[in-house]
Amino acid sequence: MKIRVNRDVLADAVAWTARLLPGRSTVPALSGLLLEADADLRISVFDYEVSAWAQIEADVAAPGRVLIPGRVLAEITKSLPDRPVDLYRDGGEAVLTCGSLEYDLLVLPDEDFPSLPAMPPKAGAVGGGVFASAAGQVAAAASRDDSLPMLTGVRIDIDGVRVSMAATDRYRIAAREFLWHPERPDERRGVVVPARLLVEAARSLREGEISIGLGENVIGLRNQDRTVIVRLLDDQFIDYRSRLSEQWPIHADLALAPFVEAVKRVTLVAEPNTPVRLAFSPGQVLIRAGGGSIGRSTEIVAAELDGPDIDIAFQPHFLLDGLAGVETERVRLHMATPTRAALITEEGDDPAFRYLVMPVRPHG
Repeated sequence: MKIRVNRDVLADAVAWTARLLPGRSTVPALSGLLLEADADLRISVFDYEVSAWAQIEADVAAPGRVLIPGRVLAEITKSLPDRPVDLYRDGGEAVLTCGSLEYDLLVLPDEDFPSLPAMPPKAGAVGGGVFASAAGQVAAAASRDDSLPMLTGVRIDIDGVRVSMAATDRYRIAAREFLWHPERPDERRGVVVPARLLVEAARSLREGEISIGLGENVIGLRNQDRTVIVRLLDDQFIDYRSRLSEQWPIHADLALAPFVEAVKRVTLVAEPNTPVRLAFSPGQVLIRAGGGSIGRSTEIVAAELDGPDIDIAFQPHFLLDGLAGVETERVRLHMATPTRAALITEEGDDPAFRYLVMPVRPHG
């Protein structure tokens, strides 16, 4: 193997694939990035939950492959001088030169690197920014408890031109809908994707358009010359739609940014697991928190209230996670009683983003 490649192109592709290196693995080969040179250069990473590869242009003097420790290669390529990079294999070493700089890197046994899965059949395509935004909005509500794998995932439901994403940890539900371009107008499919991997993959592919492929137990995401394959979770999931379509007799509309900043300021004196209380009355909401060993804080923010006064409390990070998913300038809170779940949505009659959150029940 012997190639020459642009420094910036190589560093970008290595950094992108290295993000998916497994944190710990009992298989040494999985800590490496596989570089395969033929007509161009393919850089690959593999884990049993996710695999990915990037294709980049390279001048290939001699085809071949080499497996280099991934984190070392990522650190090296991001600090190289602004010169073309030459890389060739010399027995058990990979020799990388850039100008007068030279690295002689011990390689891993490439025969131990597993075969990469193929990109599954294309189901449709969507703008990378839309997909990444939707994944980020809902994944905040996914559980971190691995004992319930279903709740650590994001449910993706495809119904023709409409796609729905949802996640829940049993205390809240986040859901987002968007339109896409299906390969078949009658496409119907539901899958559950690990939330952490979905967000990471979507964020890294947000430029341009993402092609989405669905196989029997994997989902494939492709953007130009980069591909990510993620193993699916069991597709069982709760009936979240019925929870989001309930009726709420009380509505409050607020400017999003001032509300978020006020909640953050007031909760600076809140001890862990201390709720933030929202007392809505005509024209305003009184936000208050604290009362422990640090102190108390209150702030009033303008709010348009439709319905009777209500005093309701939430875990601050649950409330802020929901507000972070809102992409409009104003936010609407739908409420019923201080003990029933409340719904956070964007402004408008048919909001794309919905976030259902359980309140903190009052004592006594």
